[in-house]
Amino acid sequence: MMLNSDQTEIELPPTHSEPESVFSDCGGRAGSAEDAAGVGLCAQTRITEPGEAVKKDLQHLSREERRRRRRATAKYRTAHATRERIRVEAFNMAFAELRKLLPTLPPDKKLSKIEILRLAICYISYLNHVLDV
Repeated sequence: MMLNSDQTEIELPPTHSEPESVFSDCGGRAGSAEDAAGVGLCAQTRITEPGEAVKKDLQHLSREERRRRRRATAKYRTAHATRERIRVEAFNMAFAELRKLLPTLPPDKKLSKIEILRLAICYISYLNHVLDV
């Protein structure tokens, strides 16, 4: 967890393993038989769902920190890798289509992407020259 410029140490939320923090709003009767039975709990004490604590933890984080944590999940990384693979495949298909339109000797010569782009530039300028004449 990152510290703000005005913080000197990390402030952690109280955990339920600390009896005094759980019952501090109820007059500090931690560990009594009455509390163990659930009778003496004050109105402010309630059991929360696991996801609710996580949401409260994330609310105080900056937008960038929330984004960084979301991107660190396995589900996000898998989805991102899939999107990237689709993007690269489309990119390579576009180069293959452009390569088919360019005249080379021999016609089946393997060209790198930069060679394809340079050859396309030369071929376009040649076609413009032919049209101008």
